[in-house]
Amino acid sequence: MPQRNLLHLFPGCLLAALLLTSCGKPPSSAVDFEHSYQPVNGGTTINAMISEPSGLVPMIAGESAASVIASSIFNSLLKYDRNLELEGELAKSWDISPDQRTITFHLKPDMKWADGEPLTSADVLFTWKLVTDENTRTPYGADYKLVTKAETPNPLTFRVSYQEPYAPALDTWAGLQILPKHLLEGQDINTTPFARNPVGSSYYKLEQWRNGERIALVKNPLSTQGEARIERLVSRFIPDAASQFLELMADNIDSMNLNPIQFARIFPSRPDLAERIGLYKELGNNYTYLGFNLKHKPFDDIRVRQAINYAVNKQELIEGVLLGLGEPVSSPYKPGTRWTNPELSPYPYDPQKALALLKEAGFADHDGDGILDRDGKPLAFEILTNQNKQREMTAVLVQRRLKEIGIDVKIRVLEWASFIGRFIKTGEFDAVLLGWSLSLDPDQYGIWHSSQQAPGQFNFIGYNNPEVDKLLEQGRLELDSDKRAKIYHEFSRILLEDSPVVYLYAGYGLPAIHKRIKGIDNPAPPAGIGHNSHEWFIPEPLRRNEISAR
Repeated sequence: MPQRNLLHLFPGCLLAALLLTSCGKPPSSAVDFEHSYQPVNGGTTINAMISEPSGLVPMIAGESAASVIASSIFNSLLKYDRNLELEGELAKSWDISPDQRTITFHLKPDMKWADGEPLTSADVLFTWKLVTDENTRTPYGADYKLVTKAETPNPLTFRVSYQEPYAPALDTWAGLQILPKHLLEGQDINTTPFARNPVGSSYYKLEQWRNGERIALVKNPLSTQGEARIERLVSRFIPDAASQFLELMADNIDSMNLNPIQFARIFPSRPDLAERIGLYKELGNNYTYLGFNLKHKPFDDIRVRQAINYAVNKQELIEGVLLGLGEPVSSPYKPGTRWTNPELSPYPYDPQKALALLKEAGFADHDGDGILDRDGKPLAFEILTNQNKQREMTAVLVQRRLKEIGIDVKIRVLEWASFIGRFIKTGEFDAVLLGWSLSLDPDQYGIWHSSQQAPGQFNFIGYNNPEVDKLLEQGRLELDSDKRAKIYHEFSRILLEDSPVVYLYAGYGLPAIHKRIKGIDNPAPPAGIGHNSHEWFIPEPLRRNEISAR
């Protein structure tokens, strides 16, 4: 089928934005953004975020918006450097026992929370107890429950022991942001007001949170990691990408993540924008998928899931939605990494194969209305997605392709908090169109293991395969990287065959950042351009009016 023009799929606000970017004039400026400047402290950056966090305790909030902001407030024991190698953050060093079952972390001395209280191993132990407490509603607890003993021999030492060697252990301690015991002890972490007024230990602290509008962070003079250069970080909540782009053009924000239309079509036609805005491209550790509720019929039938996989034209999505700025996906890992099984490829677009599978599953158009049915029930379901234009466009194209083989699909677009609270946590959905942002470690026990299906956990589609469970358990124990890769290659093969989700694409991250911000690595290192954001700076001649930036 020939590719159709996709412009009619865009909402009116985006069409208006396209017209404005074609005809409008940018703010005039005689500033030389290419001049070489020495690093200085001060200034404010303003970025745009699609959604507002539900809170700033990431183990409870769960969504990426919370993690992005909280990462500037809290620290973990370890972190990844620019080349994705682990290094200390709160820990200055760590030791692993000869049997590889015990890790001893040695904390940096004289660390303080933003309120001046000491940060010690007691805070690390307290955070571990929180994330493993059965009353804590978090999807992240499983990894930390593998610790059989946690202890604090002294204020600068934290030691954990495991029943067996656990391959992702160090990665998990790079993912747990440490919380202050002196402020949270005795509180219910699920409902604590601390989530709206956090006290952390990293480069920034909360200055202001205006509901529905913005969050402002200001430099933390007691940062455990030293001083950041930029004084203030403001995150504005602008759920529509077209509106964000208009704000970027008007110099009201400094950075945003572009969509492919903006990156590939608007910027090349606007050299005035290129004078002020720097463009970057990086393949992130995430992918977009169509996931089925395996506890709902007909998705308990593998033939139906595979049929839908064959009926969706993934290349059409990459070209039509991403304008080619993406990669096909055949496993739940970043393309090109050692964890991606090189022998796998996405299901090809094959509507005839899809129809044959549905016929085998007992579906046919018995009443001639163009919709397949079985036992008198039409093959129909609803796709839920959040307010994200790329996902909305993707859902429309998926809907169209499924209609061509006799599947009636409805689309419902929801605000994020409602989406999670009313549907994901309750399991009241047929199918979802979402994305996964993944850890750098290949362990995906929390997403795919059958034990991880309680409300608030990540296996909300209800996937249950004993063979996959066994592989995921083996992968956590295998420390040899080559043997571990083989385990996850087999896991990926089974997952692709089972089709509990349809992998749609891995899109490029397309950050646009105003050239007033200096110190950005380009091209992006493996860890991405934000790895050294604390070193970014704004020369005084390039700063906006500080009053308007607040």
